[in-house]
Amino acid sequence: MTRSTPSRPPAALSLPALLALLALTASAGCSTPTEPAPRPSAVRNTAPAPSASASGTPTDAAWVQLMTPMNEKAVALLTLAADRATEPRVRAFATRLRGDQEAELRRLRPLLARMGLPRTDVHAGHAMPGMVTGSDLAAAEAAEGAAFDRLFLTRIRDHLRHSAQVSRSEISAGARADAKRLAAALVTAREAALTELEALPGATRALG
Repeated sequence: MTRSTPSRPPAALSLPALLALLALTASAGCSTPTEPAPRPSAVRNTAPAPSASASGTPTDAAWVQLMTPMNEKAVALLTLAADRATEPRVRAFATRLRGDQEAELRRLRPLLARMGLPRTDVHAGHAMPGMVTGSDLAAAEAAEGAAFDRLFLTRIRDHLRHSAQVSRSEISAGARADAKRLAAALVTAREAALTELEALPGATRALG
């Protein structure tokens, strides 16, 4: 079924449903999830955990194929912010977060390989929740001063929130032990980064 892909998808799917849809229709646009998935501490998985070499489920594949380009696009925005943000604390935050996201990519990319998945971005051209887009990067390139800081804080907050939510769904619905461990690590990192971001100069005004 063909779906349109607006610049910001409407709220419709829960996060487990989003991952299921991505797994089944990687070439289709997706809607923004509205209900947060369970926190890692609340997840109770009674099924035996598979070995790291298991093929996993479509949910595992959908998660790693989404998280990898999400981090790659975020790194591009973070690179700009590390150089161009007006506030020194915002620049320092962007520099640290870029390093963290690059470290995650060094775990996500080998996971793609272990699962036999391509390195290509299967979501290219789609309006994915929390994904930094080409338009976002172009707007950031054109913005200056406080306007740049506001754009950066807003978009990176969205990235952190949505990637944490989708990773919680991987924890609850995925099957691969290595993917679930990485998802849990990402959730912990996102929560810490969001706390730090919300305390940065200009964050209250930018984020509302």
